[in-house]
Amino acid sequence: MANTSFLLNALEHIFMFDDVKDYYGKVLQSSGDLKTDACCTDTDMNDQIKLAMSNIHAEVASRYYGCGLVHPLELKGMRILDLGSGSGRDCYILSQLVGEDGYILGVDMTDEQLAIANQYIDYHTEKFGYKKPNIAFVKGYIEKLDELELADNSFDIIVSNCVINLSPDKEAVLKEAYRVLKPGGELYFSDVYSDRRVPQSLVDDPVLYGECLSGALYWNDFLNLAKKCGFQDPRLVEDRPLAIDNKKIEALIGHIGFYSATYRLFKLDGLDNACEDYGQVVVYKGSIEGHEEIFHLDNHHSIEAGRYFPVCGNTWRMLHDSRFKKHFDFYGNMDKHFGIFKGCGTSIPFATNNSKGDTSNSSGCC
Repeated sequence: MANTSFLLNALEHIFMFDDVKDYYGKVLQSSGDLKTDACCTDTDMNDQIKLAMSNIHAEVASRYYGCGLVHPLELKGMRILDLGSGSGRDCYILSQLVGEDGYILGVDMTDEQLAIANQYIDYHTEKFGYKKPNIAFVKGYIEKLDELELADNSFDIIVSNCVINLSPDKEAVLKEAYRVLKPGGELYFSDVYSDRRVPQSLVDDPVLYGECLSGALYWNDFLNLAKKCGFQDPRLVEDRPLAIDNKKIEALIGHIGFYSATYRLFKLDGLDNACEDYGQVVVYKGSIEGHEEIFHLDNHHSIEAGRYFPVCGNTWRMLHDSRFKKHFDFYGNMDKHFGIFKGCGTSIPFATNNSKGDTSNSSGCC
């Protein structure tokens, strides 16, 4: 019985892979063929990204189906893996941001998309003024990075743009991402999430699935899954509600709320399960080019340069044990615990709060 269940599950995954390949390789010929705005971004680009975008070949740009902008700060010289790289638009943007000494690897399972991405490697190498390419694209499944012989702890950053929702085995994706990330590295990705679990009958619809809707995880299931796979404190960077400007699709799935959201998941062992207060403070030096005034870690942490900013233990470690360390001064340690960090959405559960030294009115981490 167990073997039969395993076989049926494997066959279901194969059919889903084939449906997605057909949809993105044959049905969709440009972003204009999409039936909703779920797989397109309306996020404002900063000047640096606009400049990088202007260097991208038109055919590569026209095959873009992402739902966000996956360009975290401080990328110079980084090794970056793009899960579901498609025609390569994000990879070619990141290629400019990491510089000639950095490296970008794009993984995708769709032949038609890979053909376009590979076709323009030489074009972009010359356009960027590089002596040799700092980018490569390989065919593979984002659930099976081990089959590509990608080593443990080999990438500084992993990005993905509206692709993980298309995977039939999201747990495998997150586990493999955790494996190949270096300690202190991060998975920084945009994807689609739902406000409730999507019924299986809708998951089985190839159009709804291909439009990045019915494969979306319920947001709370995602948070629990990320923690299970080792990413203990997922941080939401930005989000927006999705509009379904298609009456037929709206009739099928309009009762569910969908959101495009960007998360960053750091590979850091020993993080607390909640925001705990150890009396720690950081000061941003204002040393990241283009972001001299404010450093945005996530949607609860906009750290103004020169200001003493109280943080929880997890935030302290995300800054101290990552590539961001050189841009901050750090004060305190984890020797003394002051309880839950006030203002983080978690408080002492008892009806009468007699917690000593309550500083709930102080400026907070989250």
